[in-house]
Amino acid sequence: MFSMKKISAVMVAGALALSLGACSTSNETASPGKKEETTGYPTKAITVVAPSGAGGGWDLTARAFTKVLGETKIVDQPLTVENKPGGGGAVFMAEYATQQVENNDMLFVNSPPIVINNLKKEGNSPYGYKNTTPLAQLTKDFGAIVVKADSKFTDLKSVLEEVKKDPSKLTFAGGSAPGSMDHLISILPAYKYGVDPTKVKYVSYDGGGEAITALLGGNADVIGTDASSVKEFLKAGKVRVLAITSTERLTGDFKDVPTATEQGVDAEFTIWRGVFGPEKMSKEAKTYWEQAIDKLVNSPEWKKEVETQGWELEYKNSSDFKKFLEEQESQVQQLLTALGMQK
Repeated sequence: MFSMKKISAVMVAGALALSLGACSTSNETASPGKKEETTGYPTKAITVVAPSGAGGGWDLTARAFTKVLGETKIVDQPLTVENKPGGGGAVFMAEYATQQVENNDMLFVNSPPIVINNLKKEGNSPYGYKNTTPLAQLTKDFGAIVVKADSKFTDLKSVLEEVKKDPSKLTFAGGSAPGSMDHLISILPAYKYGVDPTKVKYVSYDGGGEAITALLGGNADVIGTDASSVKEFLKAGKVRVLAITSTERLTGDFKDVPTATEQGVDAEFTIWRGVFGPEKMSKEAKTYWEQAIDKLVNSPEWKKEVETQGWELEYKNSSDFKKFLEEQESQVQQLLTALGMQK
């Protein structure tokens, strides 16, 4: 007969053997791609893609997002920004929706073009926000109508009068494809002023930075872009901002810039920016990012970064963001139809 001590020893040894055996089996059968299910997401570096060249709104947002997440230690894994320009975001969107559909370690930033590109006729993308997992809206910005500092144009109406006489005389430019966000910002005031928007000459560049370079180099007369991306050029005295597409005049560096509405042109356009994951993002990864972004937007570091960049903080969580996108899809469809650019 076993003594109680011997029985206890046998039971402990047996339990230990079972535990070790279970660990061995788990390690042997778990595939590398499923490692995060047992060790906790994330287990590797995170890439945040800006689907444009450097210097534009997407690039600035992606870099601010990764910078603050890293500095605050909200995310422990390394965060890198990768620029993937082409087609106003449509080239990357096609890759992401087909080749990265389950890649939890690659996020991207976007704005209204993810809706617009999927609805417009020219350069239409078969992929849109429904081919992603919307994680959060981070900020809002506004469109800006911009010329060089030494331009003969000193207000919005002087540009519109010139365009009304001859729509093809001036070259408008932006950092997105025809029919996309910068194009809509560029031609919206002209459309509201009674000009046929299809006759306005528009040249597209891959990102707001390239569009500004074209303007400063004399390859464009006017650009339509997001206000935040021209802030430093305005402060440096290199550009003149003729109008902002906000409902009310902005503060700070843009306090002296009138809105389009102030100048008698009913052209309002809000630019949101948000973060997206892959369509088949795991539940664990989605929950992780929802919690991480919620911490981010409530941190003093993020609020300071938003103020520094000249953005406005407007946070929507995953659920609210998805509902908002559904609403904006309907609004954009109406605008594109009015402009004759719907698919």
